[in-house]
Amino acid sequence: MEALLVLLVPLALVVLFVIGVYNKLASLKVKIKEAWSHIDVQLKRRVDLIPNLVETVKGYAAHEKEVFENVTKARSALMNAKDVGQVQEANNMLTGALKSLFAVAEAYPELKAQEGFINLQKELSDTEDKIAYSRQFYNSVVREYNETLVVFPNNMMASMMGFLPEKFFEAQVTEREPVKVDF
Repeated sequence: MEALLVLLVPLALVVLFVIGVYNKLASLKVKIKEAWSHIDVQLKRRVDLIPNLVETVKGYAAHEKEVFENVTKARSALMNAKDVGQVQEANNMLTGALKSLFAVAEAYPELKAQEGFINLQKELSDTEDKIAYSRQFYNSVVREYNETLVVFPNNMMASMMGFLPEKFFEAQVTEREPVKVDF
């Protein structure tokens, strides 16, 4: 009887440890999905604001057709992105297109002074802040998950259970360049 107990106790401890590792990793995967959802919600909000912004600027700068087309294409790409990499690429494309749109707006003082345009700019700025926060939250959860995957002995069990590392939401090279301000 004691021999059986000596075998069952360590086996039970191993089983409990494996269950604990699995539950921790599964819980972190859910947190990653939640964090991604936060990014997705803010990107959707941003995408919803853009048509209003474009229409406001169009009234003043109708001859800037290429800028409006680029914003529309980038917005569409973001709406149709399926994974982290596609979302990052489309988000960067949209950021660049919005920079061009705001550069066009700078040429029209009466547009910059319009209350509707100012409110849209504020909403977009607020949304950009929320996107940045959501990206930070997502990356911190991905970091915690990836760390849990690589520490011993979790690393041996994680691969057997099918858990794979997640990608971070990273800034592109162009986003890391210093901003040039001309007066």
